[in-house]
Amino acid sequence: MSTNIVKQDYNVNVKQRREQNKHNSKLIWFTGLSGSGKSTLANQVEVYLHKQGKKTYVLDGDNIRGGLNKDLDFTPEGREENLRRIAETAKLFIDAGVITLAAFISPMQKDRDKIREIVGKENFIEVFVNASVEACEKRDVKGLYKKARAGKIPNFTGISAPYEKPENPTIQINSDFESIEDSIKRIIKVINPELELPNHE
Repeated sequence: MSTNIVKQDYNVNVKQRREQNKHNSKLIWFTGLSGSGKSTLANQVEVYLHKQGKKTYVLDGDNIRGGLNKDLDFTPEGREENLRRIAETAKLFIDAGVITLAAFISPMQKDRDKIREIVGKENFIEVFVNASVEACEKRDVKGLYKKARAGKIPNFTGISAPYEKPENPTIQINSDFESIEDSIKRIIKVINPELELPNHE
């Protein structure tokens, strides 16, 4: 980093933005295997929050890999940098007072720990969407597991690359057994108190 960079302070701060929005801003991070249901849950939770009048935005692979991170590959190093940039982007959204939902496989514990560190642990809500490889393969809407089994996709999490389950997630959803509706209700029950402003009536 250049030594010539000096942080600029502005008159409007995150506390004021949150007060204007009437809610806290957090990063709700959905992690799990491809096909586990992360994006579906992130989308539906955003729909619920939006209907409540809350300011939200979803970050996922399609809207990040197609633009901001289109220069990155899927090697371990490329994935690590992908997640670092996403975390820094989420940090800006949090500062803007926006509830940010992110749906990424993010298979390594060290990377998720780094994300928590970047945005601040007080701003990080981790949702582990737990699903077996077998269940994810049965869904396989994009046909990715089939390609991975055929050796056409290297470093595919759950097949040729590891997934480290979160050590202490804020909430764990078992999408092998829980319905989308029940999962959303459980997630909302956990995050609603986190989105309340201090002393908010």
